[in-house]
Amino acid sequence: MALDFLESPSYLFSSESVTEGHPDKLCDQISDAILDEILAQDPAGRVACETCVTTGLVVVMGEITTACYIDIPSVVRRAIREAGYTQSSYGFDYQSCGVVVSIQEQSADIALGVDRSVEAKKRGMNSNYSDDPDKIGAGDQGMMVGFACNETPDLMPMPIYLAQKLCRQLALVRREGILPYLRPDGKSQVTVEYSYGIPRRVHTVILAAQHNPEVSDSVIERDLIERVAKQVIPSSLRDKNTKYLVNSTGRFVIGGPVADTGLTGRKILVDTYGGAARHGGGAFSGKDPTKVDRSGAYAARYVAKNIVAAGLADRLEIQISYAIGVAHPVSISIETFGTNKVPHETIMKLVNKHFDLRPAAIMRDLNLRRPIYKQTATYGHFGRDDIDLPWEHTDKADILRREAFMGLGESRAVS
Repeated sequence: MALDFLESPSYLFSSESVTEGHPDKLCDQISDAILDEILAQDPAGRVACETCVTTGLVVVMGEITTACYIDIPSVVRRAIREAGYTQSSYGFDYQSCGVVVSIQEQSADIALGVDRSVEAKKRGMNSNYSDDPDKIGAGDQGMMVGFACNETPDLMPMPIYLAQKLCRQLALVRREGILPYLRPDGKSQVTVEYSYGIPRRVHTVILAAQHNPEVSDSVIERDLIERVAKQVIPSSLRDKNTKYLVNSTGRFVIGGPVADTGLTGRKILVDTYGGAARHGGGAFSGKDPTKVDRSGAYAARYVAKNIVAAGLADRLEIQISYAIGVAHPVSISIETFGTNKVPHETIMKLVNKHFDLRPAAIMRDLNLRRPIYKQTATYGHFGRDDIDLPWEHTDKADILRREAFMGLGESRAVS
């Protein structure tokens, strides 16, 4: 059944993004930098790492079980430096901030189910079955959602696609000295006008960028519209009625951890689909791939993107649910919002045939036990055209297309 917005002649939808200097995103980067450092030495390491930042202080908390040693304060300071907090005049910098670490091992009760799943116990499996996908259980219960649509080349919703690119452009003009007065913290928001589910024009662009106090509002507004907004928003989506709001409070000098306390995992819609799809609630950063909050969501995006790339639906949302300690998903469901070209039963059969959604199989097929995560901690985990992420590949689209339409006569095809 199609949702109402696909039948509406006109409606607006907005999504936001934030730059790497945003306090919450800074925490995501620190948590994933620690994860990457551990996986580089110990691919089997178990990591659940949370970070909090505030004025002059970073607190790293969580549960980590690993055979290696890493210098966590050094990793923290490097991540802060790379995010752009290099000067004390910003109110927060990598050299002077304090770093507090409170880490313990993963709960032994959780490890019981992750190391040896319910299925493994029933089959009497031991360590000799280490390559069997049944061996490892999900690291937690929960629902993971994957989504794809044909609104953009990367099969992402248009509002979040543009919002992420705006923030990347904000970072680019700061890092390359094109707008040297900019500082690390910043935000974007894009409102797109749709007609019958198709993006027609950009209605409003909002940009907020931390800046040097000496620069005038008029200069900032001019530069951000010309050097950021118009470099990202295609001319075909802009018109004389497109609105631009730049630093709408009139001043954004105080930013980063000095202005707002940051915490890992507080930007879950920025990380995913900008609110265009449902969300299971679990954040990604700081979690190793045995945590299905992360690996299950990546697998769900992989499934959804390949189905849309295959032309089986214009828009698809998939939900995968897990139980802690159980390898196989508890349930899998799909929603095509009335855009499917073949019956839902056909799509589900293809999902079950071509995608193994057990955690160990996901880690194997997407090669997740390696240090690739810090690069995902800013500008979204999905729809990235600037980095190579395995769950963004559409390598199964051809076979899905062939098998879906093979033998489908007029009576079975969905018009």
